Amino acid sequence: MYRLLVSAAHKSSGKTTVAIGLAAALRARGLAVQPFKKGPDYIDPLWLSAAAGRTCRNLDLYLSPADEVKRAYEANCAGADVALVEGNKGLYDGLSLDGSNSNAAVAKLLGLPVVLVLDARGMTRGIAPLILGYQAFDRDIRIAGVILNRLGGARHESKLRAVIEHYTDVPVLGALQENPTLSIQERHLGLMPATEVAQAQAHIERLAGAVASAVDLDRLLACCGTPGAAAAQPRTPLPPADLTIGIARDRAFGFYYADDLESFERAGARIVFFDALNDPRLPAVDALFIGGGFPEVLAAELAANRTLLADIRAAVDGGLPTYGECGGLMYLARSISWRNVTYPMVGAIAADVVLQERPVGRGYVHLQETDAHPWPQPAATTIRAHEFHHSKLVNVDPSLRFAYRVQRGHGVDGAHDGIVLRNVLASYTHLRSVAGHDWPARFVAFARAIKTRPAVKTGRSSRRHASA
Repeated sequence: MYRLLVSAAHKSSGKTTVAIGLAAALRARGLAVQPFKKGPDYIDPLWLSAAAGRTCRNLDLYLSPADEVKRAYEANCAGADVALVEGNKGLYDGLSLDGSNSNAAVAKLLGLPVVLVLDARGMTRGIAPLILGYQAFDRDIRIAGVILNRLGGARHESKLRAVIEHYTDVPVLGALQENPTLSIQERHLGLMPATEVAQAQAHIERLAGAVASAVDLDRLLACCGTPGAAAAQPRTPLPPADLTIGIARDRAFGFYYADDLESFERAGARIVFFDALNDPRLPAVDALFIGGGFPEVLAAELAANRTLLADIRAAVDGGLPTYGECGGLMYLARSISWRNVTYPMVGAIAADVVLQERPVGRGYVHLQETDAHPWPQPAATTIRAHEFHHSKLVNVDPSLRFAYRVQRGHGVDGAHDGIVLRNVLASYTHLRSVAGHDWPARFVAFARAIKTRPAVKTGRSSRRHASA
């Protein structure tokens, strides 16, 4: 099977646009491309999934043990001709001094040759020591080739090719000229999600065309493996579903890990997606999960859907097991204020959300559960997760309880995260379903226990809710 890690010398080198273009260009050749993204990220995987036509999976050596990362990679490569892993930041960047959670560590663990995307603006002869240094820093890493990006023209390209050929043994697999039309619009959390871009598929096709014309795809494949798809693996049958979980998935809320959604199903839940922007009523469900996204950008549309806001408020007040992550927390609060405009939200949580110019919480977090957690772990261990938010809570009811003490990160106030009320848990933290922390199964078990309690009238239907 062909396999490669697309990385760079530093972030913002254009590797995401190149990776998207590669996935789409190889798919256009009739190859089955399985995309992966290293580290915590929701937005890049949306683009990679759309480009490859297969769900992108995240590989994170900080949140998961190495054997779990390897199993996830191998299982999801089943039936694929190409495994394409997009790194984050630079090839050797990571939290640990020893590089144990870097992109290079993923390449070594999975035996991936590396294709470096190099932002060559303003560079000529200096590109040679850069490449040589990346080769010499870790001899266990095989740099299969480089793709030069953001070049100043044909003359600039020819100079760089001559320098690289003279001083190194690394092949130049492609060269893209500076082209603003290929970039994806960015906002405060990174790239704009593919779910919000009206012409996302057209843009992906434009990237595929640019990459196919600028990159020697045959040579790239020859450097990265041999023909043949990975062997298919039998899938474990899912248990019968005995409860229904409603999940908001639309332009406002789309930050979900595929592994977590599958964990819900393995725990015996049936997933029903609904659109918080357009669906006028909440479907009849036994539990509710509202993930992250950009509710501030679409706050006017969310606020205009008053019947759904009222339905969710009634269900939450009636004891519906509910979990909100970041954007979900914001949506469940009283209001969202952004760019000097305040929009009413569900109002289930006695707090208001105010967007800030700079990130409030960013990166990996370490949490310790408190006694208030509604669906706790069986054993007290530190939870590793991540956060990335530009908002903070104000006018917070001082009587609110918290599910977590923050050991690393920010959460709600720098010391706590995870607001708990009735059967609701809402936090800025994004959890991952990883070894030793199958949070979807615990949430399903919590919802199942509440479902068996006496029925309480809430909203349009009679649901079996009661406060835990």
